[in-house]
Amino acid sequence: MDFDNIITNDFDESMMKDLSESLNKILFQSKNTESVQEKKDVSDKKEDEQKNIDKDKIEAEQENVDKEAEVKKYLDELDALIGLSAVKDDVNLLIHTISINEERKKMNLSVPEFSKHLVFYGNPGTGKTTVARIIANLYKALGVISKGQFVETDRSGLVAGYVGQTAIKTKELIDSAMGGVLFIDEAYTLAPEGGGGNDFGQEAIDTLLKAMEDNRDDFVVIVAGYPELMSRFINSNPGLNSRFNKYLSFDDYNAEELEKIFVLMCNKYQYVLDEKLKEKMPEFFQAMVLTKPSNFANAREVRNIFEKAIQRQSSRLYNDKEHTQDDLTLLKLEDVFPELAEMEKEKDSEKIEADTDSEKAETDNAPENTETDTNSEKTKTDTVPEQAEADTDAENTEADSDNVGNDDN
Repeated sequence: MDFDNIITNDFDESMMKDLSESLNKILFQSKNTESVQEKKDVSDKKEDEQKNIDKDKIEAEQENVDKEAEVKKYLDELDALIGLSAVKDDVNLLIHTISINEERKKMNLSVPEFSKHLVFYGNPGTGKTTVARIIANLYKALGVISKGQFVETDRSGLVAGYVGQTAIKTKELIDSAMGGVLFIDEAYTLAPEGGGGNDFGQEAIDTLLKAMEDNRDDFVVIVAGYPELMSRFINSNPGLNSRFNKYLSFDDYNAEELEKIFVLMCNKYQYVLDEKLKEKMPEFFQAMVLTKPSNFANAREVRNIFEKAIQRQSSRLYNDKEHTQDDLTLLKLEDVFPELAEMEKEKDSEKIEADTDSEKAETDNAPENTETDTNSEKTKTDTVPEQAEADTDAENTEADSDNVGNDDN
């Protein structure tokens, strides 16, 4: 028997079996490792995807929070303006509608056509430009417009002096306002009454209407002016009438609101009002409102009063050698309302004169009383000697009687 071959064969089979088992084990571990890695990769991928989803959600939520905070900021700014209660209500209604429409878009709901162009009408100085700026900021915060710049102009910024140049000039201005708000003050001057075909304003209107139609999603126009003239302007062109369907009325300020505007200006520039001035302000502004013209300039009138008051105060203080801080900040009645100050002086003079006359009358009556008292005292004095003399005569008579009796004895 060949023991060497048997040992070798047994060894080879045993080795092969071990080797096979080892290889299988290695292969199993490798596959298991690959499976674990694949699972880990899938898990990591899902985790990354979830993180991205969460990140996007957080960013979206933060964006909404930031948007809401920004919208609130500008609505608070609007609310802080003096007066304009109707305008504030209209703007809030506009913003609420835009906000809800944006939510509908995100949910793939249909949204009706909604014009964001506006007509402001009212007298000068009623805050039209200020409100237009705030609306531009609100539109930007809500994503209605992409940039939010505010471009202000009037007829002179749109109309040129020669044929063909107006369209170019208007388009350049429109391009500068694209993505924002174009505010046209005194817009009615683009379509003057009786202007006819020779007025270049119509060319500006036509260019403007085309831009409003072509860029309705990222271009807003606000036109402003006097009530009657703006009505005529909008109705002068069917295109204007169809694109401008939201009107905001800026009413004149009442007496109390005008007074608040004046005080606000004084506070802004660190001026203090004396008590007599505070007392007379309601009377003055009430008279101003009662006698105002149809084209009353509202806050502009108040600013004129304020500026003239500063000039009068400066003139009053100019010749003084030294000034305290109180001197430089105090506004008196004569600085702000010189006519009322003169009337007050006249009243004071009349009162002083009346008081003087009263004192004089009392003084004139005083000597008569003194003379009466003197005469009374004199009468008393004259009566005393007479009584004394009578008493003396009686004593003498009695003495004489005694003497006569003695003689008889």
